[in-house]
Amino acid sequence: MRSLYIESTIPSYATARDSRDLIRFHRQVATRVFWKSKRHLFRLVISQAVFNECGRGDPDAAQRRLELLEGIEVYPITARIQQLAGIYRQLLNIPERAITDCIHLAVCATHNIDFLLTWNCTHLGPEVQKKVQTYNEKNGLWTPLLVTPETIAGALREG
Repeated sequence: MRSLYIESTIPSYATARDSRDLIRFHRQVATRVFWKSKRHLFRLVISQAVFNECGRGDPDAAQRRLELLEGIEVYPITARIQQLAGIYRQLLNIPERAITDCIHLAVCATHNIDFLLTWNCTHLGPEVQKKVQTYNEKNGLWTPLLVTPETIAGALREG
């Protein structure tokens, strides 16, 4: 069974109240459809960083996000992951405030996770995929495929 890392935006979109913004609402629906119909196709994993992010903010919303993550394997943030995240941050020119995005990538590379599921296409989008893949290939590291709930079906057909 292929492995799928659930980045923090996924439980956020899956459990949020319906948005009036059409793009956000579309993402909410796509995320909920994925969660109901496709998640069983994968071995789901998260890191402690996802757990921490999902626990922040409004207590009721945080509870809904954390409940969604119940039963999913949680990887700790090791020194190796922190080191690799720092390398990715420099490579990708990501601001310090967004270091968690690099931690997500580092967890996936360290644990050979097949897919990283996210809606954060600013720091985890196609350009990042190319740069990380180039770096990882040169350094003998695994590269996850960065996907959204919309693109995961196509990634499965291709793989």
